[in-house]
Amino acid sequence: MARLKSPKQFLAVDWSGRVTAAGQRRHIFIATWRAGAVTLECGYTHEEVCALLLAAGAQTLDLVVGLDFAFSFPAWWLREQSCADACALWQLATKDGERWLRDGRDPFWGRPGQPRPRHHHAPRWRGFRHTDQALRAKSPFQIGGAGAVGTGSIRGMPMLARLHQAGFHLWPFQAAELPLALEIYPRLFTGAVVKSSRDARLAHLQQPRYARLPSDVLAKATASEDAFDALCSVLGMVEHAAHLNTLTQDCHPTARLEGAIWNPARVVYRAPDTSMNGQ
Repeated sequence: MARLKSPKQFLAVDWSGRVTAAGQRRHIFIATWRAGAVTLECGYTHEEVCALLLAAGAQTLDLVVGLDFAFSFPAWWLREQSCADACALWQLATKDGERWLRDGRDPFWGRPGQPRPRHHHAPRWRGFRHTDQALRAKSPFQIGGAGAVGTGSIRGMPMLARLHQAGFHLWPFQAAELPLALEIYPRLFTGAVVKSSRDARLAHLQQPRYARLPSDVLAKATASEDAFDALCSVLGMVEHAAHLNTLTQDCHPTARLEGAIWNPARVVYRAPDTSMNGQ
């Protein structure tokens, strides 16, 4: 396999599925690394994030973007929706995603009156992708309650369609070539820190690896869990940049439909179960 040209810029987007522009501007953070310089900013809507990424991809092909939402759903559901590939899913989400969220019908769950399925922890429950099971990540069908990723995923998929159309390579649906977009899981980069605690974030950021970062970047990451995730993610991406050269386009039919979370350190993190208990 040809080696990936060394990326010159990394972006980690801590995404939000919030519907209002005010909520998006408050909770979406973008951490950027370029030539050793790190910035951390918020104030973006979904549309503005997409525009920023498209502009960055047009300016430099040597770009890697990490997005912290699910790029797809379990393969069986794509087949039920007659989606031959993930691109078809992204187009369908662009058209029908808000209806999925509004109706909240099975297999989606988490909104009031839609509790977590009682068989949620059964070994053969079909609500997880293979990559979710491997990393003990949340189900992309969860659209409400603590840790829900489904809402942000559904509202992020239209952006994936636009990035794909603009020439981004979305791994593992395509070969890992630049400009590249990856699904990331911030927990793989933050470790077991209690991210909801300001004191815990502050203690984590006092490690030597953060010592040379600008004071304003550290202040933002200390003050906000969203900013903390974005910062830790972009530094983790840079640290593991060499791993990008090991990525291959997965030809397994299920993986080509479901996608995969990038896990360069081969870490399995068991997060505490704080989602709705269905009682």
